[in-house]
Amino acid sequence: MFVKTKGLVLRSTDYGDSDKLLTVLTDSLGKITVKARGIKHGRNTMKAPCQLMAYSEMNLMEQQGRYVLTEANTIELFTELQGDIELLSLSSYFLQVTETAAQEEAPEPELLSLLLNVLYALGKLRKPQALVKAVFELRLCVLVGFLPDLEGCGDCGDREVKYFHIMDGQLYCPDCGQNHGDGIRMPLGRGTLDAMGYICYAPAKQLFSFRISDKALEELGAITEAYLCTRFERGFYTLDFYKTLFYGVNL
Repeated sequence: MFVKTKGLVLRSTDYGDSDKLLTVLTDSLGKITVKARGIKHGRNTMKAPCQLMAYSEMNLMEQQGRYVLTEANTIELFTELQGDIELLSLSSYFLQVTETAAQEEAPEPELLSLLLNVLYALGKLRKPQALVKAVFELRLCVLVGFLPDLEGCGDCGDREVKYFHIMDGQLYCPDCGQNHGDGIRMPLGRGTLDAMGYICYAPAKQLFSFRISDKALEELGAITEAYLCTRFERGFYTLDFYKTLFYGVNL
């Protein structure tokens, strides 16, 4: 059976002398593994759409649950990200998290849309790296079912909150926050809270249409990173590598 779909390459692995195995997030099939035969040969015309971060229209042959690439036409290669080590490492983090979050052969078009959106914002629009990273982390958590409760204090309902509890995904006011000493409570100001609410509920096409101060962005980034890693109960080596470049420290 032949299938046509659009997909973005999350991972590319050598397979034998001339083939590659691609992990692809598609719009209609979800996350799938695709074999690209003979792709390492010098004159193969499908090399570009089989590289990391390539977004293409793919023709696949499906046999007993396995997919083989028969033809691919490139839509976007995100070349601006490929040529900058910091942007490439941050993009690689986005790809690794997305691969972790996506389900095998379960269509998740919103997840693909988010990934394309942040890669475009990073490479084409040149949005600040810290902003794109924070938006991606929080919005992805929302898409996979980890929507934080931002309505008010998780105990008393007070709107004057001071803490975000990473494990609970809850806000707490100064008084109630003292009763939740277990886990990580991170302070947040009004600007950070407003940004979190916007990222959670904004239409996909307007995801970056908000303003935030440098101080609030720093606060936001610390919260979204901790929240994502806590919810997935793991770290990401691509994030560690990005930090060594961006912050100039060894982790």
